[in-house]
Amino acid sequence: MSDVEEAITRAHHDEWARVIAALTRRFGDLDIAEEAAAEAFATAVERWRADGVPPNPGAWLTTTANRKAIDRIRRENKRDDKHKEAQMVYDDPPEPVGAIDDDRLRLIFTCCHPALGIQARVALTLRMVGGLTVPEIARAFLVQETALERRITRAKAKIKAARIPYRVPSAEDLPARVTGVLAVLYLVFNEGYLATGPGTDSVRHDLTAEAIRLTRLIRALMPDDGEVAGLLALMLLTEARRTARVSASGELVALDEQDRGAWDTALIAEGHHLVRERLAAAAAGVAPGRYQILAAINAVHTSARDVRDTDWSQVLALYDQLVRLDPSPIIALNRAIAAAELDGPQVALAAIDRLEDKLAGYHAYHATRADLLRRLGHSQQSRAAYDKAIELAGNTAETAYLTRRRGQLR
Repeated sequence: MSDVEEAITRAHHDEWARVIAALTRRFGDLDIAEEAAAEAFATAVERWRADGVPPNPGAWLTTTANRKAIDRIRRENKRDDKHKEAQMVYDDPPEPVGAIDDDRLRLIFTCCHPALGIQARVALTLRMVGGLTVPEIARAFLVQETALERRITRAKAKIKAARIPYRVPSAEDLPARVTGVLAVLYLVFNEGYLATGPGTDSVRHDLTAEAIRLTRLIRALMPDDGEVAGLLALMLLTEARRTARVSASGELVALDEQDRGAWDTALIAEGHHLVRERLAAAAAGVAPGRYQILAAINAVHTSARDVRDTDWSQVLALYDQLVRLDPSPIIALNRAIAAAELDGPQVALAAIDRLEDKLAGYHAYHATRADLLRRLGHSQQSRAAYDKAIELAGNTAETAYLTRRRGQLR
């Protein structure tokens, strides 16, 4: 990657949210903000290669994006007060930051407006702030790209129709918005931990690190919120295994094959402390939420020195608790994986076969089914399931792993 390409990538990570926030404040229109920001970054690709990286990339992008937005408004004959306001690129007084000092986190809370449905909130914020592409978000939601596009379009239309203001949230606004914010950060983290896009790095540390950073900030803002602590613990315990997740040859390494000595013990200790803190709260009568239970499951895995020491009965009990809170097919699939360790692959296979109509387009469903069929000695059926999983997998490291496992069939 050239110096210019690195500068553009870094600028996209550092400046995208700030540019979107500035444009949305000035124009009050998410469509204009997104399109103008995208045009500014596209222009940067061309101009910076020819002229070099400017001394202040952020200011260059903000100025260019404002000009793009003004041009669009002129083309559409929308010469109103907002247009005049937009021309004062650097003369605006500083915006109030409310309860949140961080630009990106403030924008995420702002976009997660409770007037929108939770899925619309999350999808819109992932696109506008998280920097994820429509295909990446669609894979996270297990929906078609066209359906995801319509969801985002409807969310923007509702903002316009209901005249929902772009307003910096106050401390009183945070509890009503935090559920959507946590969902956004969880999906951003997952995309970084195992990227789904073809041609991308298998693990995107920039995304996982940013998700953890922002969750730490929310933890400081809302120290008594159990789900915030649970999500932070979940991220830390997952991130602790990152260096052991992909081999030197670029192949995914499954949990049971990972070098546990390579795990980050400091992150594990911090994650375990948060889990114990939430367990104490549960003992006092505070029911745990989804992220807290997922963190507890990860704590069981990271407590075992060897995969053979894993307390699968505890893992299964936690999944039973989680299913009552979140009866989604993904949770049911993960529960079946744990059940296979206690009840055998035949019982687990019967459980996941009942999920086919809901998970037919999900590569992990077919990968799990292939492994269970392999363990039962059904090589031909297992190979067909591996073929389907490889066809659907978007990550090169995961494709390499599945291809090797398929090759080991008799």
